[in-house]
Amino acid sequence: METTENLDIKLKITKAAFDLFCQRGIKSVSMDDIAQHLSMSKKTIYKLFENKDQIVFYSCKCFLESMESDCECSMQGAGNAIEELWNLMEMTKHIVSKVHPSIFHDVQKYHRDSWQLWMAHKYDFMLDKIKLNILRGVAEGLYRGDLDVEIMARMRLGMVEMAYDNKLFPPHEFNIQKVQLDMLEHYMLGMATLRGHKMINEYKQRIEEE
Repeated sequence: METTENLDIKLKITKAAFDLFCQRGIKSVSMDDIAQHLSMSKKTIYKLFENKDQIVFYSCKCFLESMESDCECSMQGAGNAIEELWNLMEMTKHIVSKVHPSIFHDVQKYHRDSWQLWMAHKYDFMLDKIKLNILRGVAEGLYRGDLDVEIMARMRLGMVEMAYDNKLFPPHEFNIQKVQLDMLEHYMLGMATLRGHKMINEYKQRIEEE
C-alpha cells in the first residue's frame, strides 16, 4: 500500500508531466524533461512509475477526473439547457487553450491504455451528458421536439474530434479554440426552437459585450 507521502509525490509528478504534455505534446517530452521540470531525480520518479507510459496513464486519468468534476458542476449550476452549453463552452475554451493539438494523436498511437481512458470518457461520460442536455432542452421548449437524441449526441462527439483533425483544420491556419466554439454554436442553433434561438443570441451578445 502506498504511503500518503508517495501518493502526494505521485500526484505532483502526474500534474507536472501533464503540464509539459499540454505545452509540447506527449511524444516530445522525455523522462529527463519531466525530472528537470520538477527539479527531481529520475531515480525518484522511477520509484513510483515504471516508465513514461505509466505517467501518461495517470496524468490522463487525473485530468479526465478533474474535467468530469468541472463538467458536473457546470451542468448542475445552469438554469436551463442552453446555459448548460454556454457554461460548457467556457470550460471548453479554457481546456482547449491549454492542450497541445498533438496530444490526442500521441495518446492514440503510442499509449493504448491511456487511449482507453479517453474512449471511456467519451462514450460513457460525455455521450451521456450530451443526451441529458438534449432531453432537458426539449423538455424546456428550447430544442426542437423532433430531434433524434442518439444521432444528435453522437454528431456532437464527432464535432469535438473533428476540430483536432490536423488535415481538416491545420493548426497553423486555424485557431482550434475558435473552431470548437463555432462548431458548438452551429450545433446549438441547429437544435434550437425560435425561443431557443432568441436565448442563444442573448447569451452570445452578453458574452461579446464582456
